[in-house]
Amino acid sequence: MHAMSRPQPAFADPVLVTDTAALAALCGRVATEPFVTIDTEFMRERTYYPELCVVQLAGARDVAVIDALAPGLDLQPLGALLADPGVVKVFHAARQDAEIFLERFGTVPAPLFDTQVAAMVAGFGDQVGYDALVGSLTGGQIDKAHRFSDWSARPLSPAQVAYAAADVTHLRQVYERLQDKLARDGRLDWVAEEMAVLAQPGTYRPEPEAMWERLRPRTANRRMLGLLRAAAAWREREAQRVNIPRQRLLKDESLLEIAATAPTSAEALARVRGVSRGFAEGRSGAGLVAALQDAAALPESALPDAPRAKDGPRASPALVSLLKVLLAAKCEEHNVAPKLLASSDDLDRLATEAAPDIPALHGWRREMFGADALALKAGSITLGVAGKRVKLVRV
Repeated sequence: MHAMSRPQPAFADPVLVTDTAALAALCGRVATEPFVTIDTEFMRERTYYPELCVVQLAGARDVAVIDALAPGLDLQPLGALLADPGVVKVFHAARQDAEIFLERFGTVPAPLFDTQVAAMVAGFGDQVGYDALVGSLTGGQIDKAHRFSDWSARPLSPAQVAYAAADVTHLRQVYERLQDKLARDGRLDWVAEEMAVLAQPGTYRPEPEAMWERLRPRTANRRMLGLLRAAAAWREREAQRVNIPRQRLLKDESLLEIAATAPTSAEALARVRGVSRGFAEGRSGAGLVAALQDAAALPESALPDAPRAKDGPRASPALVSLLKVLLAAKCEEHNVAPKLLASSDDLDRLATEAAPDIPALHGWRREMFGADALALKAGSITLGVAGKRVKLVRV
């Protein structure tokens, strides 16, 4: 049956929850159900950590919009529900929601199911949007008029409450239909592997000492890289301490110049583009200079390797292109999103390393793509064409 011809269920009118007793009663009711759908609305423009404003929750009978900023509201009943092992918590694009709940309650919601990831396994493409998935699986439509609302402003309007509730009501059908499809295709175990990654707290907590790698420095000077590592790690921890976005504290360009010039005083730090004198002469500036001085004293053996040296020889563009063709053929054959099966970094490492420790060579990914990628490198298979499709030819 075509999605658009499916009858739409009658959802309950959403209830706005603003007090702890009502929240506890709500969570008690949905805790008896096999799954609950959840979403959040938050603000992050001015803070490092997301400011939770609204939590949407839908059970079989309840549809609720929880005002997380309501005076006196204790969210602990929600925390208990999120930790309940008997209730699956269903999200779409769960990473930011899970990060919020990890910071608020100290644990990742579990068990967790992300319909965006599941849709990638089920063949709906890379990072399919919620509205597109709802349309494809249920025939419903999502009104995105309030996507950019100021969710910290009070009172919430009836239109905002209705918009927020729609995100979790349609999600119930999406989850059930994805589950059915994945079960028919024998891919529930594949999704379980992906959910295991989302269940790890480390997925949401960046390692400060590794933040420098995101800046992609164009230098092989290990001493400068050591300073950059120290500056980037200091920025991450300081942004967390004062709860402001890392780029608002210090821009990437300023970090790169700081690593290049190695300021050893507030006066020298103030000469860096993008660094104000007030910052340089204050507590933050003093902390940054101290971090740089510690990094400058490190022995050569403790300095990070240059990215090119660490990654080894440059990958052959021709071999990488061949692996991309194999990847595209495998994704076409099995109807899986390419981004989920192997990343660009996976392909580069496959082209340059004998047996790299990458996701593409583990679990279901190895079975579907990785083993044949190694065979292609070894020359035991080649690629040919059959009709309009690429095929594997055993040598």
